[in-house]
Amino acid sequence: MRSAIQQIAVEHRRRYGYRRITAELRRRGMLVNHKRVARIMREDNLLAVQPRQFVVTTDSDHTLEVYLNLASRMKLTGIDQLWVADITYIRLKVEFVYLAVILDGFSRKVVGWALDRTLASRLPITALEQAIGQRQPPKGLIHHSDRGVQYACENQYDDLGHLRANIGEFIEQYYNRQRLHSALGYCSPDEFERKAEHANSAGESRSASMRFFHA
Repeated sequence: MRSAIQQIAVEHRRRYGYRRITAELRRRGMLVNHKRVARIMREDNLLAVQPRQFVVTTDSDHTLEVYLNLASRMKLTGIDQLWVADITYIRLKVEFVYLAVILDGFSRKVVGWALDRTLASRLPITALEQAIGQRQPPKGLIHHSDRGVQYACENQYDDLGHLRANIGEFIEQYYNRQRLHSALGYCSPDEFERKAEHANSAGESRSASMRFFHA
């Protein structure tokens, strides 16, 4: 068990906590207790690397129109019903750069992303255009942007060119295909979408529902 825990921790570059490693061990057919996994990880100094201090990347203090938050009122039943946009910064050796991502609200899959040195409007627009081009979503999709704070990503990239050459592989090969999400029953986004597509093909797919409250 210790060897398997060490292997998983190294494969995921210490991004996995004991809950995800426990889930991965069970996926591999091992009967394990999360408390024992946590103890072994603590003894071997394999606990997940914690994110750095928060930094504000979205200015929500403005006079522009703010649209109704429909995302909080939705009950999702499938992909491409809600996309959630967010921005994080990445610390390189000599500068900070910004990564805009668009997640599918149902599967948590990254469907679009863009990198730039500034927070200009072209950054999230480029990410949105990429997502639309790849997914071709049906009418009725809601695009929701977060106005909160985000944290810095741990990385080993030298400059923007080096990061740009590797970020796509990280998103497509690791995040979308391998990383387990507790909210998805410890499935990867791709695996979750495949299961959802299979379930919908077996029966009639439903549209997202919306709830509203009267004052």
